Amino acid sequence: MAVLEGDNRSGQILYSCYHTRSRQGEQFIPEHIFGYQLAGTLSMNDGQKEYIFKEGDFRFCKRNHLIKFSKQPPRTGDFKSVSIYLDQETLRNVSLEYGYKAEKHIKGDPVLQLKPTKMYENYMNSLIPYDQIGQFANDHLQALKLKEAILLLLQTNPELRPVLFDFSEPGKIDLEGFMQKNFHFNVELKRFAYLTGRSLATFKRDFEKIFHVTPSRWLQQRRLQEAHYLIKEKGQAPSDVYLEVGFEDLSHFSFAFKKTYGVAPSRV
Repeated sequence: MAVLEGDNRSGQILYSCYHTRSRQGEQFIPEHIFGYQLAGTLSMNDGQKEYIFKEGDFRFCKRNHLIKFSKQPPRTGDFKSVSIYLDQETLRNVSLEYGYKAEKHIKGDPVLQLKPTKMYENYMNSLIPYDQIGQFANDHLQALKLKEAILLLLQTNPELRPVLFDFSEPGKIDLEGFMQKNFHFNVELKRFAYLTGRSLATFKRDFEKIFHVTPSRWLQQRRLQEAHYLIKEKGQAPSDVYLEVGFEDLSHFSFAFKKTYGVAPSRV
């Protein structure tokens, strides 16, 4: 697919093309995603498990999960992928039209590798003309393609039905355990609040009761603590560590690290 450098999004359909390795975007999946890897390798990590998708692989990513990802182009050529965002409104409409419901809540892995089928391949190939012109002709046509993707997933992977039509939101969970497990994800506080079943105000109030410090301050301290351990005990390079623990850029990480430990991370 011929797309520009970066991401080319036409509504709910996103084409990605990168000439160099890229780690980017907020590390939160807001909607279910049906994806196809055209070229290069996409690595995804939920903090517990790594998922790797190569050319020709299909994937399904569940909404409301934290994920880190890395896009690696092939030796010659560009990284290319297409992602279909299955938004809640579209899924609700399909649920009403066909009577689909989620009988039970399914957890499991947040990312699934789907078995390649000719139907999946034909569907993705049908999107090529719209990529070439840079956009869909109209919203109605895109809506039809989204509906087609949902019905195709249901026919080929019926076990996804409880996942696709589960419209519940995250319930209130143990905040301390969640944060200790997910501090290294670079997302806004409102995302942490949402995933722990709280409003932002309640999240901040509960957080300070537990940790006796503001969320922002605790996140920086915890990330620096983890970075110090990885550099000193595991011998990792600061240039690799800062992204892993949740910092956005190396200069900010180095400044905060030196301020806390009195020495630059490269000299630990």
